[in-house]
This record gives sequence, structure tokens and C-alpha cells, in this order.
Amino acid sequence: MKNHDSAFAGISEPLLDLAALRADTPGCEEVIHFNNAGCGLMARPVLQAMLDHLRLEAAIGGYEASAARAGEVADFYASLAELLGTRPGNIAFAASATHAYTKALSAIDFRPGDVILTTRNDFISNQIAFLALRKRHGVRIVHAPDHPDGSGVDVDAMAALMRSHRPRLVAVTHVPTNSGLVQPVAEIGRHCRELDLLYLVDACQSVGQYPVDVEEIGCDLLTATCRKFLRGPRGSGFLYVSDRVLQAGCEPLYIDMHGARWVAPGYYRPVDTAARFEEWEFPYATVLGCAAATRYALRVGLEPVSRRTPALAGRLREQLAALAGVRTLDGGPAPAALVTFTIEGWEAVPFKAALDARRINSALSYREFAQYDFADKDVEWCLRLSPHYYNTEDEVDAVAGAVAELARSAR
Repeated sequence: MKNHDSAFAGISEPLLDLAALRADTPGCEEVIHFNNAGCGLMARPVLQAMLDHLRLEAAIGGYEASAARAGEVADFYASLAELLGTRPGNIAFAASATHAYTKALSAIDFRPGDVILTTRNDFISNQIAFLALRKRHGVRIVHAPDHPDGSGVDVDAMAALMRSHRPRLVAVTHVPTNSGLVQPVAEIGRHCRELDLLYLVDACQSVGQYPVDVEEIGCDLLTATCRKFLRGPRGSGFLYVSDRVLQAGCEPLYIDMHGARWVAPGYYRPVDTAARFEEWEFPYATVLGCAAATRYALRVGLEPVSRRTPALAGRLREQLAALAGVRTLDGGPAPAALVTFTIEGWEAVPFKAALDARRINSALSYREFAQYDFADKDVEWCLRLSPHYYNTEDEVDAVAGAVAELARSAR
């Protein structure tokens, strides 16, 4: 194994109190959690907010509890607006990022021949949704090529496709789930604004890992989950909707009594805010957990997190790349905290099980998750390891050591 005294050896972040952060994270006592790209470990304040509300619901009733906590519920929108650089009225709660994404797609009046311009690295569920729209509405799907240097989508080529196709929608995943690639979403957004094109960004893996500013990106719509690097509960996500989309009257295909007012027997009127993309029923304990997770991220600070988290992944990636039989797969000049690799002599499920037995949490990705990317890399599966700011350098080294041991055992 390569000497650890490398470019990633000194990655301590002076603005983060690591001991306090780990004390706030009960799961740190149980496992080495390197599956933050799947679900981050919840902090105690997040767990406490959810438990407190469930106890209140049990004590006084569900409707009454949500009314009593109206101020805290409103903070879900206020905290996310602060995180994203927008207003609370531009935020809608969703049951997941995919729920938010399909709500957004349903608001677009696709016609036969309309073009969706996307990338070869967009998330699997988004790609399937595009194919479903092609089947139902006859849209055309155009994939912009990747840059030959492996840095992600070729922005110049994508801009040329924007000019030639005038797509109904431009859709890009900021950080794909299948690798550490970081796509240049703000650069793409500038072209969309210049050409007045509708722009949808999937920020599932970037919210909570990097500062994400919707004005800087220039997107009309942005979706994310709360369970990953934001460290919120499962079953939660959100949709950002720009003022121009709201003012254009865009609304989801199925809108209910929360998102609209039944103003006359034959007429309804959507509400003015992004609430038109929500439903009446809410998991209020989950919403409060998301608000607590967002406030926690804001207190920790996204700038120091955005330095430490990818640096931990860089330390891990460097050690894995030095191992015989291990091939790291991440591209781009500054990869995110998703480390993907293959290992000779192992099948997918047994290899993950071997890490599970060592109390190391990880995730598997298969060819069907990333048909273009994995075909280019000629792999059928890979293992994904994703540390976060509360993980330690010692944990990184322990995980790399475990992979090294398993690689040796296969030879």
C-alpha cells in the first residue's frame, strides 16, 4: 500500500469540531459508515425532533400536534431556502427526490417531438422517466456526449445541441450516483439562461456535501433528498421551483386541495407558491426531522464540509488505487465523496457481505444503474464507498486496509 503521507494526509478541517460531531452521531459508535451517498447517519437533534413530535401526536392527536408545531414546520421551508439561496415559497416538500422529480416532469406540457436534452450520467430513475415520457408522449431523448478528458459532459457540445434542438427541457444530475463525477451545472445553466431553456437539476448527492445555490446554478427546478449528505430521515425530499416557473402557471399533473383552491364548481386555482407541488397529507415528524437536519448542516457550515468530505474520499481513493487487483472508477478533476471501484476475484454480493461483517457500510452499483457509464468502463458492478465530514482519517485507513486484505485473499 502507498505511503499515507500524501496530498491527502493533512486534511483536518479547523472549523469542524470532529469530536463534538461524532458525539452527536450515535451511529459512529456502531459502524464505520461509508454509505452516506445512500443514507447519512442522523445526528441526535434530528432524531430528537422526530421523536418529540411522534410523542406529541400520541399525546394530543396528529392534527393538533401539527398545528402546535406550525412554526417548526414552517422552518422546513425557511431552512432549506437559506441553504439554497432562495425564498421559502420556492420550496416544496416531497416524499423522495424521485417523487419531487416526477412532480416537476408532470408540470411540463410535453408534446410529440419535444426534446429532452440530458447527459450520459444522469440518475437511473430520471433516465427511466424520460423513456416513459417517450413511450407516452413521443418525446425525443438526446444525450450530450462526455468530454474526451473524462471531466464529465462536454459543455460546448451540449450548448451546441441546445441551439440545434431547442429542447423543451434540459436535465442534468449534479453528482451522479454511480461515481464521484461532479458535473458543471452552473456552466450549463448559463447556456440555458442565454437560450431561455427550462433547466432541471438533480442535486441528490450534492446537497449537504457542497454549497448549492440555485441562483448561481441558474436552474428553474432542482430536486434532492434529505437522507443522504444532508443527514435527514428516509422518506423525505424537496423540490425547488423558480419564480419564473411559478409565474408561468406550471403545476403538477395531479394537484390536490393543498396545492389548489376549488373556487367554483367548475374551476380551481393553484396556490401562488411551490406548495402547489405538495399534497395535503404530510409525515410531520419527518418534515421536522428534515428541518433539524438542514439547520444542523447550516450550523456545521457547508464550506468546511465541502473541503473535508471530498478530501476524505480522496485519501481513500488514493489508497485503493495503489492496491493490486483494485481499479478505481471515478472521473473528473475534483471528484466528490463517492468512491467507486472494482476488485478482482470477487462477486458483488459476497464482497459487500465481507465488508458488512467488518461493520463497514457500503453500497453496490450495477450496470443497470448506469448503462452508458458502466459500458464505457466495461464493468458489470462496482462497490461505492462514501465518507462524510464526521468520519475520521483512521476510519478511511481502516476501510482501505480491509479492502487490501480482501484483495489479497482473492489472489
